[in-house]
Amino acid sequence: MLKEIQDCFHRNKVLYSKHAKTEMETEEFGMIKEEEVAQAVIDGKIINEYLDDDPYPSCLIYGKSKMNRPLHIVSAYSKEEDVAIIVTVYEPDPAKWIEFERRKT
Repeated sequence: MLKEIQDCFHRNKVLYSKHAKTEMETEEFGMIKEEEVAQAVIDGKIINEYLDDDPYPSCLIYGKSKMNRPLHIVSAYSKEEDVAIIVTVYEPDPAKWIEFERRKT
């Protein structure tokens, strides 16, 4: 799924949910720009999969912007429409994550 999502970013076939846009604008660590999301996805990796999500399976991608800002992006891929859908985006709180890849217990 990651390759398809990354390909969509390269081809500018990305849709942001209203929720994702709101989260990006109101992020507690500072506004997140679409270019930061693209950078994080293109160089990112999947750290969790949600294969039973409806209407499309989704995944949690961890990546960093060119300014080294860590981001988590929940994204889905629609085969029918050949588009990546950004469900939500946030900067993970280092107090809650181990190296931004595993939740602390």
